Amino acid sequence: MTHRLKKEGIYSYFEEGEGTPIIVLHGLMGGLSNFTAVSNFFSKKDYRIIIPELPIYTMSLIKTNVKSFANYLHDFIEFKGFKEVILLGNSLGGHIGLYHTKLFPKSVKALIITGSSGLYESAMGSGYTKRSDYEVIKKKAQDVFYDPEVATKEIVDEVYATVNDRNKLIKTLAIAKSAIRHNMAKDLPHMHVPTCIIWGKNDNVTPPEVAEEFNDLLPDSELFWIDKCGHAAMMEHPDEFNSILDSWLQKRGF
Repeated sequence: MTHRLKKEGIYSYFEEGEGTPIIVLHGLMGGLSNFTAVSNFFSKKDYRIIIPELPIYTMSLIKTNVKSFANYLHDFIEFKGFKEVILLGNSLGGHIGLYHTKLFPKSVKALIITGSSGLYESAMGSGYTKRSDYEVIKKKAQDVFYDPEVATKEIVDEVYATVNDRNKLIKTLAIAKSAIRHNMAKDLPHMHVPTCIIWGKNDNVTPPEVAEEFNDLLPDSELFWIDKCGHAAMMEHPDEFNSILDSWLQKRGF
């Protein structure tokens, strides 16, 4: 997927398909390739899948926060000329989608969140004191999934490189603090955009009660569970994830 990125102005993004735009928002250490199955499935079903590279490690430190990323997303949507979009976000990406929806509700037709931060953030920036220990980082990467085998050597190597890059580690910690600052519990009851919540029953990063709280607080949401599944449902159970989302989109007329 990475070699098919489009570069236009300050933006770098993947795009495939024709139809209703679905903008996919990756997480803190999640690459665009995490959404390959989503892109392959929905780009053939009258959706235009767009996955921008978020400037998580390239923003100035003072702008490394959820609100800045939400504004960046707004600028990207305007750059693409979209009036209304569907947003799909995992982990930090879900939080950015939620915050963007709070700031710019008229531009969001529907929202899909999976393993999203925004209510519970304690796991995001913690546990990197032994970052030079590869086995510690490997275990941390494996804990993201129900099945540790999903954390391939490539994924572990990428996380290890990220947390051992001083600049990226500082940005990671800044984002973690920002996520706590931008807790959305008070905002969610005022956000009436239709929201599909897809959650792993075995998510250790954002546990099941987080999904239940999102569902309780959002006025127009539906919650769907995937069993034997951790923090990245679209990677660990791609077919089930796509089936749930496809049914929801059809039921809601999107």
